[in-house]
Amino acid sequence: MSNRIVIIGAGSTNFGLGTVGDFYKSKILEGSTLVLHDINAETLENTKNIALSYKEKMGVNFTVEATTSRPDALKGADFCLISIEVGRRFDLWDQDWKTPLQYGIKQVYGENGGPGGLFHAMRQIPPIIQICEDIEKICPDAFVFSYSNPMQRICHALTTRFPNLKITGLCHEIKSMDRQLPTLMETELSNIDFEAGGLNHFSILLNAKYKDNGKNGYPFIKQKFHDYYSGLINDHEGFYSKPGAERGVFFELYNQYGYLPITTDSHLGEYLAWAYSVADHDGILDFYDNYKKRCLTYYDNDSYHQFFDMNDSEPHERVIPIIENIVTDANALEHAVNIPNDGFIECLPKDIVVEVPAIINKSGVHGKKLENYPKSFGTLLNSQVGVIQMTTDAVLSKSKQNAFCALLADPVVDNAKTAASLLDTMIDSQKEFLGYLQ
Repeated sequence: MSNRIVIIGAGSTNFGLGTVGDFYKSKILEGSTLVLHDINAETLENTKNIALSYKEKMGVNFTVEATTSRPDALKGADFCLISIEVGRRFDLWDQDWKTPLQYGIKQVYGENGGPGGLFHAMRQIPPIIQICEDIEKICPDAFVFSYSNPMQRICHALTTRFPNLKITGLCHEIKSMDRQLPTLMETELSNIDFEAGGLNHFSILLNAKYKDNGKNGYPFIKQKFHDYYSGLINDHEGFYSKPGAERGVFFELYNQYGYLPITTDSHLGEYLAWAYSVADHDGILDFYDNYKKRCLTYYDNDSYHQFFDMNDSEPHERVIPIIENIVTDANALEHAVNIPNDGFIECLPKDIVVEVPAIINKSGVHGKKLENYPKSFGTLLNSQVGVIQMTTDAVLSKSKQNAFCALLADPVVDNAKTAASLLDTMIDSQKEFLGYLQ
């Protein structure tokens, strides 16, 4: 089936080639055109050459194009995938993470939540808005999938600015349930029904049951929980850590709220004022160092070969089965998408982008309501509402004052004077990206 699929940010580590490799394994999408786009001509050329080489080796029926011109890439697009990172990722990330700590603000990780998440979002959102402005002009009917972090804030800004575009945020974290639940429940994944939801990187397993007998799986999960997770090797997207790592915030949330968190400390801890006191900082640093090293030596180690292993038929990027289910009108279940809250989680406002299950068919992505969402955990989610909304306001209005209000709304920030100084420092340090704030 012929579709024009545009991969924006195709030159990035992991995403570009990983996505191409997954498309190559799709029989349903054979005959499609994969358009690789990046503003970095050198990394784009590298991705294109490797993609074409494996196309020949694997004998797959896909057309591969590459261009640095976004308008050319978007002409006639049916699907647009966006995964970009502004600037030198790890240099800026180190600033996002460590500078607030110097001001006494005890944030965890600094990628998606806390002050670091704000600065990251304010760099990322403007260029992604420019991408979506082109999509709105050139291919307004295309399905748009955003992978970029911080997903909560980026997707809220995009769906606020472009209410008529078909925008969905996608994240890998839900795949942890595919790996963990079969062991916890002692059955095959195909025999498990489960629902999870919340905010991206801040969601919980709401229920799990056996398909064959309808029994509740949570009693079995609770029996094994502490022993299993104390020894589990953490594996964010294939970047491994030590057994039991990054489980401080994870265990505290489970013990206090009674629900299995979907992810671990480096993500969960970004949204909670008390997380710093219980987080496994050694585990987080270990993961970050390994992740950074692997990303920076990605092509040196030829890590991309794994993406083109035809013996591994399971796609790593969830967008591939989603696109397949759109083009085949499958009415298939997808366990986690990020879309505006149309009553899916009643305790959250309508404009906030929530992570919920969805049914996928030819008309797109249709979220499912999560009944009886626990009020106790919902109060934690609500602590992020003002932060998300004010981040969007800051970017769309280019307002430094609104950015400051986003900091003051953040539960991690506990001192207004240091927050003001921090904001001045970060705007000055990252003026190439944040200088638009007035």
